[in-house]
Amino acid sequence: MPLKVRKNQSPVPSCPLSQCMSIIGGAWTANIIWHLGAGPRRFNELRYDLTGISAKVLTTRLRELTSRGVIHREVKPTSPPSVEYSLTEEGKDLMPAIEAIARVGEKLKKTGSCSSN
Repeated sequence: MPLKVRKNQSPVPSCPLSQCMSIIGGAWTANIIWHLGAGPRRFNELRYDLTGISAKVLTTRLRELTSRGVIHREVKPTSPPSVEYSLTEEGKDLMPAIEAIARVGEKLKKTGSCSSN
């Protein structure tokens, strides 16, 4: 006898969750937003912050986040020209979610459930 399919009891439709995860779910994306949460950073500063990320991946993620309106790219009028990245208001709105994920990560790390670092 087949099991009856139960009705989903989730209090909130999954669309908002899917929308948020489509932004922060990419490789390195949450890390980039996390580091920009402390203030504007230049490309090489972000590469230094994100040990292990390639220049190609960082460039791709920064372009994606800029096109989605999560980060702002500002070319500084210096010689040679430099570019600074900072969070937009939408990017700042994502910080509480990323901070909550980081808190859970810290708890997992303390209990030994986290195998990295």
